[in-house]
Amino acid sequence: MIRTPFTDKYSAPRQPGDEGIVARGKVILERGHNFEQALEDVEGFEKIWLIYWFDRNANWKPKVLPPRGSKTKRGVFATRAPHRPNPIGLSLVTLVEVKGRNLIVEGVDMLDKTPLLDIKPYLPQFESFPDSAEGWIGLEKEPAKKIFIYSDTVKTFFATVTPTEERDLRAHIEHLLRYEIAPHRYKRITLSESGVYTLGYKFWRIIFHTSENETIHIEAIHNVGKEAKK
Repeated sequence: MIRTPFTDKYSAPRQPGDEGIVARGKVILERGHNFEQALEDVEGFEKIWLIYWFDRNANWKPKVLPPRGSKTKRGVFATRAPHRPNPIGLSLVTLVEVKGRNLIVEGVDMLDKTPLLDIKPYLPQFESFPDSAEGWIGLEKEPAKKIFIYSDTVKTFFATVTPTEERDLRAHIEHLLRYEIAPHRYKRITLSESGVYTLGYKFWRIIFHTSENETIHIEAIHNVGKEAKK
C-alpha cells in the first residue's frame, strides 16, 4: 500500500513533482513475506519506480482529452491517463529512507491507500533519453501560465479559516486552473450564462472570472455545507 496526502483526484498532481508539488509518502509492505530482505540494497538508489493499481477507476475510453495543450482527443496509449484497459500506474519517486519493510519517498502523485504492485530501481544510464522525440506533446506549445488575483473579499474569507484550509484551497485552485479553464464535469467547473465560473471543491464553491493576459480573478469562496461535498 502507498500512503500519500492526496485523498481525491483533484488535489493530486498530474505527474510526480508537477508544479513544484513535492509531496512525501510512505510505501508499506505486508507482513509475513520476508519483504525486509527483499528491500536490502534498495537504499543505494536515489530514484525508484513505483508500479501500482488505479483501484478507484472503473472504466476506460480508447481516446481521452489530456489536461494540457489543444482540445484534441488522443489515443489513451499515447497519454498517461489513469483510466486504462489495465489500470496500472507508474511513478518515479525519490527514495528518502528505508525503514524495515517500509519506504519513505518524495514526489508521490497517487491517491492515498493505492495498492502497490512492484518496486524497481531507476537506472539513469539505461532509462534517461532526454533528446527522445515526445510525439504530439513535443509538437504542442506549452500554454501560458495563469496569473491569480484574489479579491479583498477572498482575502477576508481566508482570515476566517485555518492556515491549513487556506493553503489547501489556494493549492487546489491554482493547480486545477493553471493550464486550461473550461466547464468540466470531473473538474467540477461550471459556467453561468453571465460568464461567471464556479469551481467546486469539497464543500467549497469558488467563484471566479477571467480577463486578458491569462489572469484569473478569484472573487468569492462560499461554504455550502459538508453535505454538498460530493
